[in-house]
Amino acid sequence: MKKKVLFIDRDGTLVIEPPTDYQLDSFEKLEFYPKVFRNLNFIRSKLDFELVMVSNQDGLGTPSFPEETFSPVQNFILKTFEGEGVTFDDILIDRSFPEDNVPTRKPRTGMLTKYLA
Repeated sequence: MKKKVLFIDRDGTLVIEPPTDYQLDSFEKLEFYPKVFRNLNFIRSKLDFELVMVSNQDGLGTPSFPEETFSPVQNFILKTFEGEGVTFDDILIDRSFPEDNVPTRKPRTGMLTKYLA
C-alpha cells in the first residue's frame, strides 16, 4: 500500500509570508503560524502521512535573492520543526520566476512527478 503524502507549501502555510516583499530572507521576517507544529505532528504521527515541503522561491541563487540569505533561514525553519518532532520526507524548491513559465513552478506539478508515478 502506498503511503499518503501531504504536499505543503512553506510560505503562507507553515510560516507567515512577509507582506512587504513576499521574500523570507531574514530572521526578522520569520514567523511561524500558530499551532503549525502541533497540527503537522498530528498529521504525521496519527494520520501516518509523509510530509513534503514545496515552495516557489523566485530567483533563488540570483543577486536579488542569494542563497546566503535564504539558507540560514531555511535551515532554521527545518531545525525548529525537527525540535518539535516534525520532519519532512522531502523538500522541493523551484527557483524560477513566474515569467519563466516552467513546469516545475507551482501551481504546476512538475516538482511532484516522482510522487505521481
